[in-house]
Amino acid sequence: MNIQEDIISSKQNPKIKHVLELQKPSVRNAFQQFVVEGEKEIEKMLSSNFEAEAVFYCQEIVSEELLNKFRIQTPKAKWFPITKMVFEKLAYRENSTGIVVVGRKNAHKLQNLRPRENALVLVLEAIEKPGNLGAIYRTADAAGIDAIVLANPLGDLYNPNAIRSSLGCVFTIPTAIASSTETVLWLKVQNFQILSTYLEASIPYHLADFNKPTAIVMGTEATGISQEWIEASDQNIIIPMLGFADSLNVSTAAAIVLFEALRQRMK
Repeated sequence: MNIQEDIISSKQNPKIKHVLELQKPSVRNAFQQFVVEGEKEIEKMLSSNFEAEAVFYCQEIVSEELLNKFRIQTPKAKWFPITKMVFEKLAYRENSTGIVVVGRKNAHKLQNLRPRENALVLVLEAIEKPGNLGAIYRTADAAGIDAIVLANPLGDLYNPNAIRSSLGCVFTIPTAIASSTETVLWLKVQNFQILSTYLEASIPYHLADFNKPTAIVMGTEATGISQEWIEASDQNIIIPMLGFADSLNVSTAAAIVLFEALRQRMK
């Protein structure tokens, strides 16, 4: 661990400007880095095999106990003390704990997933809104999902809003990022049944059998799943709607289906 003694007091410091630039997806992709703040989020990141490269901390805000805990967990990171004014410029959220961490992205390849016997996998196709993505991860973590595949993603897993709305669960669930074509092939090779949320030729979700290796496929509220998934699906499932609305928010729909799968598997 490398701790810089001089306190960074300028918002124009190159290191501070770089952290601010990481709010842009293009910069996160170019440097393979992301920014995370909040005690719970940082704890989940550090306990899930993500590497911290830099830690910016404000001694006026952060507790000594928290500093010591994170120092033990970040042996390779460079530590930079910053003023309260600079921290407030970096912080993405209010009432933060006084620490901002720059982390290194992991490789999210399908071949890195090691599904257990009778695994339950969630496939999210073309999900764009980071708030929805984060909420789904938080639900999936609670339901004990084995892995999530982001197929043809339009949103960024490392968007600060996704990290925050997931309470750091984007770090706890094994994740792969791939095309829909690659994902379908991988699921077929792994002998998963594919249950897709789709309006036509479908059965109510609670009548599906989740007690076998299963991939649940969900798309966006606007367009649903692509034709590729419709054709690859072993069974389409639907959440019955009794009112005037013809769809649910995707994070709400995911919660309903995932916890039905959990209910069946807990019998």
